[in-house]
Amino acid sequence: MDTILQPWQWYISGPLIASVLFLFFYFGKSFGVSKNLETMCTIAGAGKISDYFKKDWKERDWALVFLVGLIIGGFIAINYLSATKTIQLNPKTIQELADLGFMNAGNSFVPHEIFSIENMLTIKGFSILLIAGILIGFGTRYAGGCTSGHAITGLSSLQLPSLIAVIGFFIGGLLMTWIFFPLIFGL
Repeated sequence: MDTILQPWQWYISGPLIASVLFLFFYFGKSFGVSKNLETMCTIAGAGKISDYFKKDWKERDWALVFLVGLIIGGFIAINYLSATKTIQLNPKTIQELADLGFMNAGNSFVPHEIFSIENMLTIKGFSILLIAGILIGFGTRYAGGCTSGHAITGLSSLQLPSLIAVIGFFIGGLLMTWIFFPLIFGL
């Protein structure tokens, strides 16, 4: 039974992602999670605050089905297709995270020290999440899409702006991992 619950190999998951992209292209749709969040904001009435959201959300009603599918798929994957809810991390990484104050690194997908209710309600925790949310929102709009949209759809359709955006995402990730993350949590 354990062999069924191992992570899917690239030669299974890669073609599955490609087939989803082919279906999107065939039906004239573009893949990207930020577009779905934009649609949700439009439905929620954000058009009353910003002209950017004054759109007919019914043209993107398929995106809501896609978003619900992401949530259901994530639930199924973590609860029924995963052997464990822990992450296999290098012992050196676990020690480095412990040195920064993350005591249970690898025991869950999101660190309790950031995402627990107790920590989110502190000034530091709330500030980190607020600033991160603003930066991600701004970056998504400035780059013309999110990481999944650029890295999966944009690169597969050979778009130079997507290549530039993905390079920027990697540079930002490296800077966060090696410079900003230790500064924020090392204090």
